[in-house]
Amino acid sequence: MKTVATGMSVDPTISLTEMTNLSAQRPTIGFIGLGIMGLPMARNLLKAGYAVCALNRSPEKVKTLVSEGATTAANPAAVAQTSDVVILMLPDTPDVESVVFGKGGVASGIRSGSALIDMSTIDPAMSRRVARELSAKGTGVLDAPVSGGEKGAIEATLSIMIGGDQATFDRVLPILQTLGKNITRVGEAGAGQVTKACNQLVVAVTIEAVAEALTLAEASGVDPALVRTALLGGFAQSKILEVHGERMLNKNFTPGFKARLHKKDLEIVMSAERDAKLKLPAAELMRDRLALLAEKNPEIDHSGLRTLL
Repeated sequence: MKTVATGMSVDPTISLTEMTNLSAQRPTIGFIGLGIMGLPMARNLLKAGYAVCALNRSPEKVKTLVSEGATTAANPAAVAQTSDVVILMLPDTPDVESVVFGKGGVASGIRSGSALIDMSTIDPAMSRRVARELSAKGTGVLDAPVSGGEKGAIEATLSIMIGGDQATFDRVLPILQTLGKNITRVGEAGAGQVTKACNQLVVAVTIEAVAEALTLAEASGVDPALVRTALLGGFAQSKILEVHGERMLNKNFTPGFKARLHKKDLEIVMSAERDAKLKLPAAELMRDRLALLAEKNPEIDHSGLRTLL
């Protein structure tokens, strides 16, 4: 099933009483992980009238969100106890494992009948474990990784790839529509993470291709900016050529998505490659390229692959 929807917003003229009534009619959302992506996503939920209970490893971002109308709790279990739906937006598989199953974790506090939406990018095997163990507690679980970067998170235009049961998907769809536009349920538990692995492979290879093309143009004495303009009008046109190509021309590698995180995602691709008993040469090349970039400058944007050339 594929649902394409626009993000929801609240009329800026709405009264405080109307906003209170609106919030009372909607589920309380626990949001854990306020990084580059998570903070603007949580803000969009607040703007849409949801009550949000936020938690983050570093407290500064929690304080920021609380000043904007959110609440907070002592630990993931407490967030889960007070929430109808818990959303995770965490960096890596071990982070999800710790937040869900560790001491004071979500699993020890989540209520039967509630839902967990894990929007982190992690190993599909962990997503399946989370779904299996929390479903046994009566909790609906979706793995729902996203694509679209910081810009997509801010503008609520994320592409969201869903794995999990249809009933939970249908129940939380209005929440997902607040965060993204292209919302696709691709299968059962873990399917969203497999889809994200495919996405990260395509993105990595395309960034490398754009970086090499602009490098070739420059080294051949042709203006790379004009080459980019020409390519944008043809079959090579892509969002990566448009956005990251401009980053490369301007040498602006302020992170929208950090190299170390994309390197982590390619390790997930390698795990999926092994599970599927495949040989994916471009994926292996990009794992090595991103590992080299992450070693040199882990906090640089992944479009910084251009700097390796």
